[in-house]
Order: sequence, then C-alpha cells, then structure tokens
Amino acid sequence: MSKNKPTPRSQSIVRDRLFNELQTLTLYDLLQLRVEVFVVEQACAYPELDGRDVEAGTRHVWLDGTDGRPAATLRVLVEPDGTHRVGRVATRPSARRNGLAGVLLTHVHGTTNGRIVLDAQTYLVPWYTELGYQPTGKEFMEDGIAHVPLARNQQTHPRADHQA
Repeated sequence: MSKNKPTPRSQSIVRDRLFNELQTLTLYDLLQLRVEVFVVEQACAYPELDGRDVEAGTRHVWLDGTDGRPAATLRVLVEPDGTHRVGRVATRPSARRNGLAGVLLTHVHGTTNGRIVLDAQTYLVPWYTELGYQPTGKEFMEDGIAHVPLARNQQTHPRADHQA
C-alpha cells in the first residue's frame, strides 16, 4: 500500500456518535464527505439532508484520515420496527481500497443487536455478501444507480460503548 493512503491499522479508532454528540465541525466534515461522494462524484442530485441524521438513535460512524478529517463514514438509522439501517457509506477517493468501509461495518456488526439492512449498489453485492449480508429483494434503481436490498441477522451480544 502507498505510504500516502490510510490503512485500517493506522486509522483504527472508529468514532461512533449520536447526532447531539457531534461537534459542529465534525458534522460539517461528515456531510461534506457524503455530498462529495454521492452528489458530486456519482452525479446524484438528491436531498442529502433528509432529516434522518437528527433522529433519536441515529448513529454517525467514521474513521479519521491522517489530516484529522473523516476518511470514511456511514450512518445507522433505527427503523420503527427496530431494524437498523446502514446507509450513506462513503470513503474519500484518496482513502479507497484500504478496507476502511469494512472496518466501519465490522464495528457496526459488533455494536448493534438485531437485524441490519441496507440497499447496496449492485456492484458491491458480492462484497457485502462476504460480510454476511443476503439479498432480500430484487434489484431496483435509485437516483439512476442499480441497488439491491440486503439484510444481515445479528447475534445478540452486549452492545459496546458507542462512544468509541
């Protein structure tokens, strides 16, 4: 691996916060990363600020890069039926191919009880399957990108402190 790119070992401190625990600059950096990846890079004009970031129970999970700003992020929503929904999985282009998204998902798997669902971009389905997710429906289009709904059933375990 390149010396310039973060690696899972060097970026192993996973940050996991509820909305009201986020510092303003951190929230800005997380939202900026998501907009850069989804709205700009993937050319999807959609309402990134969807109101779900501020819901009770929504977790913002990320790894900082060597510059102290988020290099990879995701959020975990709590659906009305208690299912946890992973979304907004994004990694800075300069930090990709270093396993950072996998580190974040492993953290979520270890700190979340019950069923976890997500809508994966179709090309990522094999990767998510390696992490224990299974398709739960047919491919569909969202914002011009093919997705597949997936789920992972979690074993019950004590929840780790989400304050990591």
